[in-house]
Amino acid sequence: MTTALRIAVLASVAHRTPPRSYGPWEQVASTLAEGLVGLGHDVTLFATADSLTAGRLHSEAPTGYEEDISIDAKVYGGLHIAAAFERAGEFDLMSNQFDFLPLTYSRLVSTPVVTTIHGFSSEGILPVFRAYDDHSHYVAISDADRHPDLGYAATIYHGIDLARFTFVPEPGGYLLFLGRIHPHKGTHLAIEVARRAGMPLVIAGIVQDEGYFREQVQPQLGGDITYIGPVGPAERDSLLGGALALLHLISFAEPFGLAVVESMATGTPVIAFGLGSMPELIDHGRTGFLVNDTAGALTAVSEVGQLPRQSCRAEAVARFSAERMVADYAALFAGIVAGESPVVSRSSNAATSRNAKRTEASLTP
Repeated sequence: MTTALRIAVLASVAHRTPPRSYGPWEQVASTLAEGLVGLGHDVTLFATADSLTAGRLHSEAPTGYEEDISIDAKVYGGLHIAAAFERAGEFDLMSNQFDFLPLTYSRLVSTPVVTTIHGFSSEGILPVFRAYDDHSHYVAISDADRHPDLGYAATIYHGIDLARFTFVPEPGGYLLFLGRIHPHKGTHLAIEVARRAGMPLVIAGIVQDEGYFREQVQPQLGGDITYIGPVGPAERDSLLGGALALLHLISFAEPFGLAVVESMATGTPVIAFGLGSMPELIDHGRTGFLVNDTAGALTAVSEVGQLPRQSCRAEAVARFSAERMVADYAALFAGIVAGESPVVSRSSNAATSRNAKRTEASLTP
């Protein structure tokens, strides 16, 4: 192993780290922190007080503000970030997994800050990233999510703990929607496809848009369409492995998609609209299908059972393991601490990804 580093990992305080059910940012922060500890680094995780880590834990918020309405997001978010930067001199490097606000502290300390950009909630937050572009080190979570105005030290795909996902060699008898219940995630489209295919659909995830759920999802529940709410790790594994396919019919350029690679880890292929990072994650015709519309998704449902589920698992092992993600971050961190300036790219490398050149040809017309 290279020299052990003192690293602060700044997680979100919306949920516990790792999350009990939903919480992709917290899950990535946990996977990174635990992996770095496993490599011998001295890691302090800044997270909620109920968080779990093999490293050191520093907490200001008693629990996640999305889990307890008495927790004020601005108050505890501010205390959380300030605490980390007040201790910055104790660390060789700070890994910011908490969006743009910590950047506003970064010029006040000499400790290098590496910020993972987990997508852009809106164009409105870009001024902060632009303002600190010449000072911080940015990591993209997919080539598709690189913004042309920003420079990036690396693209590092998320990794998952493959031991938590059981490979199931035979396809199941239902379709699955797993994610936030929100128009952007296409829950209503998954229902449409399942009904037209004559297959059961299981819907799992938090309700993020109550109006959408009440108007477009809830009235269609019943019979073969069931909603089971948020699910924890064990049930998530079981649901994914037991499905014929995961329906991921998004209407936005998704920066990544943990559920997509988790599905592949169980052997279950993914049927997705080819937006955002999906062409980088899904090998069309091998680990799933990239489609343009619900008609294409319906055709894919009729063909998806023919895909070799072992190929899905193999892809997850080769490209999306926690070990690979942690090794990529550790190498980047070591170089920055050693004074090596990362080669900064200001243009998307999506055109060089394996699937990008054939995306147009592979999408169902």
